[in-house]
Amino acid sequence: MATIKGLNAHDRPPEKVREVYKKYLRIKMPEIDQDPEIIDLEKLDVDNLPSPYAISGSLDSADLRLSFDEFVGVHKNSSGGKDHHGGGLIEDIPILTHSKVTGLHMIPALYPPTVQSKLLDLMLHRDLSNPEHQTNLHLHYDIEYPHATGQSADKQNESPISFFGADPTTTFAPKDPHVHKPMTIQNMLDKKLRWITFGGQYNWTTKVYPEGQPPPFPEDIAHLLRASFPETEAQAAIVNFYSANDTFIGCDALFMISHDDGEGCEVIRLRSGDAVYMSGQSRFAWHGVPKIIPDTCPKWLCDWPGPGYPYWQGWMGRKRVNLNVRQMMESN
Repeated sequence: MATIKGLNAHDRPPEKVREVYKKYLRIKMPEIDQDPEIIDLEKLDVDNLPSPYAISGSLDSADLRLSFDEFVGVHKNSSGGKDHHGGGLIEDIPILTHSKVTGLHMIPALYPPTVQSKLLDLMLHRDLSNPEHQTNLHLHYDIEYPHATGQSADKQNESPISFFGADPTTTFAPKDPHVHKPMTIQNMLDKKLRWITFGGQYNWTTKVYPEGQPPPFPEDIAHLLRASFPETEAQAAIVNFYSANDTFIGCDALFMISHDDGEGCEVIRLRSGDAVYMSGQSRFAWHGVPKIIPDTCPKWLCDWPGPGYPYWQGWMGRKRVNLNVRQMMESN
């Protein structure tokens, strides 16, 4: 039996899983809606779930609404029958499980539009501009953080401005000009930025966390996550940036995860706002994203970062942003 050896998430995927990955790497867009092997969480009938899916519980709507209000800075709902977070009033959200992937929990449409937009604002305007948060670019480039006009970058206690608000022609020098060419902010945000880390700065080359005290995890984001997943303390995260043309919040994605026995896998269509929680054995199951589906970004999100950043208005329409959170150490 093809098992996940030693419960190591970095193991080579089982052969059968690898073949499925290749299939969905090459799948054509018109075929996705017709493929019976793809599970679309949005279209599942929770009152008549197909085996091996089941409902393990639900998230309380009242608790969620309070945490959402606090996160986006809303103190009172006066919308008269419409929830101010977008769409209808929040109902209890079911938690779906799968009998062949122990510890996998799927929560469709967990985060509403206002929360997704606020998350993007914090992660891309504030946290990307924090030098403590490393990116895939720091290994090869000397990243200089933009400051407001008239401010000197060498003054202490200054807060850098958003890269989206900086001159897009600003150029970063490569650490080795024989290997890499200079990179502009436009090139960085359009193509080169692939990930940023929060909290524990995971080294994707050595597959370990460095020793020493990590930078603090953004508390407002941790507080939001705590309301949805109280059993996990957010201590480290990687935020992945995908483009619609990649073979890898925004456009829909096909997410794959191996069964416990390695003899098969699930292919799940994730839409903007869906959440996947991996506990127990599922934490070590092989998983990946073979396809980003173009032209599927919700209309209300396509405009981000909005008219306040005219040069970049509509940036999210061709992107997908994944927030992947981990607990590094046991809670006290």
